[in-house]
Amino acid sequence: MRPKTQYPINLKLLLFGFFLAFLLLFILRTNFSSSSSKLTKSSKPSTTHKQEAQSTACLSHSTSTCTKIPPSLVQALLHYSTSNITPQQTLREVSVTSRVLEKKSPCNFLVFGLGHDSLMWTSLNHGGRTIFVEEDKAWIEQIKLKFPVLESYHAVYNSRVRDADDLMQIGMAEECKVVGDARHSNCQLALKGLPPEVYGIEWDLIMVDAPTGYFEDAPGRMTAIYTAGLIARNREAGETDVFVHDVNRVVEDQFSKAFLCEGYMREQEGRLRHFTIPSHRANVDRPFCPEI
Repeated sequence: MRPKTQYPINLKLLLFGFFLAFLLLFILRTNFSSSSSKLTKSSKPSTTHKQEAQSTACLSHSTSTCTKIPPSLVQALLHYSTSNITPQQTLREVSVTSRVLEKKSPCNFLVFGLGHDSLMWTSLNHGGRTIFVEEDKAWIEQIKLKFPVLESYHAVYNSRVRDADDLMQIGMAEECKVVGDARHSNCQLALKGLPPEVYGIEWDLIMVDAPTGYFEDAPGRMTAIYTAGLIARNREAGETDVFVHDVNRVVEDQFSKAFLCEGYMREQEGRLRHFTIPSHRANVDRPFCPEI
């Protein structure tokens, strides 16, 4: 997910403006929520104990305290307004995911990859839980020093881009169509060595923007894409929005269509593809991929 090129300065300005607009919406929404809480005793259940504590604190303090910009958002604004490095995704690509986050946040957001855009994703999912899994231990430590607020874990991949054709054939086998916990799957494409946090949470959004996949000996995103689809199908109910970046490359293109399914694809913007995958546990007769 680390940027390999830098985009023109106008993208940086647009991104900064995007963050300012998000902050304005955040403040307005908080004001509205604070006012609404006085009119009704019912509220949406909190997703974490931390959010419950924040809600309690907000109700016991003045409106000005509740609408103060959170430190994580302040850090994001300062970083992106002063850094010469912009996220690897374009503004139009970022906007696809941000629109979904606007509807679903605070929520659970799993990101394959850790990079200069990670602070942005965490900020856009303010109040939710955003986890990053990354292949490079040294890079994790480097980012943690700069942004300790980010929650990131190391992931090990045993695949290689050069084996993508063989893995595609393996993925067509019946054992790879069985929906269940990825840790117990008989499919060779299922990642079983991810951090426990990945398997213990029902994810509302999953972004596949890693591991490295632009040369033959790189791990490639074959197993990450398959596992993202398996995790989405295995949720108890509801649906998961899954995003795959760099679909201009053969692996990302073919594997996302095969295992996230063209019938579940909602849109493509540039190199980003968006899928909405429903729970298969809630409907055991649902086919692995819908007819198109």
